[in-house]
Parts: sequence; C-alpha cells; structure tokens
Amino acid sequence: MTESSGSGPHIVVVDDEPDARAMVGDYLRLHGFDVALCDGGQALRAHLAGRAPDLIVLDLNMPQEDGLSIVRDLKARSRIPIIMLTATASPIDRVVGLELGADDYLPKPCELRELVARVRSVLRRAQGAPAPVQAKPETPDLPARRIRFGTKWLELDAVRLRDDQGVEQPLTRSEFELLKAFADHPKRALSRERLLDLADARDPDAFDRAIDVRINRIRKKVEPDPAHPRFIRTVRGLGYVFRPDGD
Repeated sequence: MTESSGSGPHIVVVDDEPDARAMVGDYLRLHGFDVALCDGGQALRAHLAGRAPDLIVLDLNMPQEDGLSIVRDLKARSRIPIIMLTATASPIDRVVGLELGADDYLPKPCELRELVARVRSVLRRAQGAPAPVQAKPETPDLPARRIRFGTKWLELDAVRLRDDQGVEQPLTRSEFELLKAFADHPKRALSRERLLDLADARDPDAFDRAIDVRINRIRKKVEPDPAHPRFIRTVRGLGYVFRPDGD
C-alpha cells in the first residue's frame, strides 16, 4: 500500500493491477486529492483501521477477494461512498454492486476525466448527508419534516428512514435521494430518466436497469408486501408513482 499526503478529500484506490492502480492514483493526485493505493481487500482493511477515507475507488475483478464481497462487507458497517470499476462486459456485476449499496460505477478502462467528475459528484452527495445521530424526541416547536412511506417514516432533515418504533432502516445516499424525489412529487408519474435527474443518480450505461434495481431495493424496505407494491407503483411504459395512501 502506498499513500500520499494532501489537503483534498482522501481517496483510496483498490486495484490488483499495479499499472492501473498507479495511473488512477496519479491522476487523482493531479486534481488535488489525497490518495492511498491498495492492492486488495486485505490492504484496504489495514488502511481503514488507521484512517477512514472520504471515498473508495474499487476494482471489482480481483483474483484473491472479489470487489463485490468487499462492497458487501463495507456497506454492512460503514457509509463510505464506493465507485466501482469493472472490466466485464456483462451488466450483472454492476447491477449486483448497486444492489449491495455501491454509489456509482465506471467500465474499465475508464476515461480519467470522467472518473474525477464522478468522484466529485459522489462526494457532493455524500457530504450532503449528515452523520447518523441518535433519535431525539420531537418537540412541538421544532417538528421533524417526515413523510410516511408504507411501513416507514422518511425523516428529511435527519436523512434517515425509521419504523413506528423508532428503529432505523439503513439507507444508501441514492436510496434517500429517490425517496425524497417521490416525497416531493406525490401522486405524479415520474419517468426513470426524470427520477435519475431528481436523485442525481445517473447511470449512463444502463438507465432503466439501474433505476429498477434501486426501486426494488427501496420497496423491500417500505412496502408491507414488496412483491405487490402499494405505495411505490410501476406505471407501465413510463416509470413509477408514489401513492402516499397506498390506494
């Protein structure tokens, strides 16, 4: 593992190919980022034990521990944003990665200027989400802004999803942004492209599949019966609509 000091956001690049790892790291450094390079999951975990990065750029196709298992492990215990890099032509790995909570992806070899743009975009979204806080009683003079989504409450100011007992349901940033988009446009049919715009979650290589994956993931968290959704419904030929009353 190699590191460089700097004043910009701290980025960890994880790739088992030395040349690719160095190229991405050098380019990110040129654009003001503080970069650490790791050759796999073991080196990444060693780095995380000493310092938490602002974002991880992760190659999915590594021989010892594949990137999907790393995504699964990281998202189970942290909110560190992850951008996946994958050389596979199949969309399956990318779809699974999104389902596991990854924030964005790019195919390899990637255009480095686009990677920097994606890094900055994901960092902006992540910085808009405050750190998790303990639930506090709501006071009459400072009511929390919250919207009912099926079995849960979306708390807009706290950026979280909770059930009636106050138990928090983990959300990725993209899931929160999609729920907020629905909350801002109740009972209005929204196309997939419009939802991607509202949630700032564009996936240029797989628009429809990317948004469908996110919606299915959200339904599992808010619908009483995700197989027969009542609150976030499919509008055939167009997209989705949020029905607050479930009718």
